[in-house]
Amino acid sequence: MALISAVLTPPAPSLRFSWPRRLLDAVLYSSVWLSGAAAAQTAYTLHLWPPLDGAGYRLVLLVFAATLLVYNLDAALPFKHRQPAGTSGRKAWQQRHRRGLALLAAGAALVTGGLFLADGWWRYLPKLLPLAALALLYSWPLLRWRGRRRALREVPLLKVFLIAGVWSLVTVGLPALLLHHPLTAVAGLLALRFCLVLALAIVFDIRDVSRDRAAGTHTFPVLLGLRGAKLVALAFLAATLVLGLGWGMPRLGLLFTVLLAATVIVLAHERRDDYFFALLADGVLLVPPILYFLS
Repeated sequence: MALISAVLTPPAPSLRFSWPRRLLDAVLYSSVWLSGAAAAQTAYTLHLWPPLDGAGYRLVLLVFAATLLVYNLDAALPFKHRQPAGTSGRKAWQQRHRRGLALLAAGAALVTGGLFLADGWWRYLPKLLPLAALALLYSWPLLRWRGRRRALREVPLLKVFLIAGVWSLVTVGLPALLLHHPLTAVAGLLALRFCLVLALAIVFDIRDVSRDRAAGTHTFPVLLGLRGAKLVALAFLAATLVLGLGWGMPRLGLLFTVLLAATVIVLAHERRDDYFFALLADGVLLVPPILYFLS
């Protein structure tokens, strides 16, 4: 609860421009923190089977670089920098560092492409292309629907399911593909990861509810209100707990993760500080792998 209190309490003005604050902003708003969570969950999945070899470590790096690429391409979209930042420190930071984010995305693309070719992932291209297309079409308005070009995130209620599906297939499906395990063998873990990510994705829809309502994007908070959206998120979190117990996940780590996620969901509100979402909500995804590797 001390961490939650620290996140919810605005920093003292004298610290606002200190170097620790600038470093924290860079790590959070450049998606390094979130990419680290994706990499950690991938490593966690791989460790459920034989010990990691060179290919396993390279897959962890590949997931980190690919996540960094996708999220920074999204942050560097031209139309997003024409939108007013308002009170969002995250958006203001990304607008100030647009060139840096583009360069970071370019570097991540080089690492992703190099690892993709080095480990022969091109052999799985028919399976990976739909996944890459979903990740890129999430924000890029390339599909024509109802008279204008739209991104997949604008399809009613699709956004959170798309995020959870892509995240689960990357952090569970790619390790299974590398180790030649059928998806049926990891279906329980795939469903568990899907439900956890979906519950947390609804938290970010709560953050964006005013913007989504103004844009006509139908999300759970827009359609059901704050209380209804939280109930949906908590229902998926309950499914995470049931699936985790059924899969045989370590109970203490599972309960701690679910409790922390439930706290984030209950406290979520669009007027929360950016650190609440970028540090705490995204940070929940790091909890299971950290507890696993520490045990």
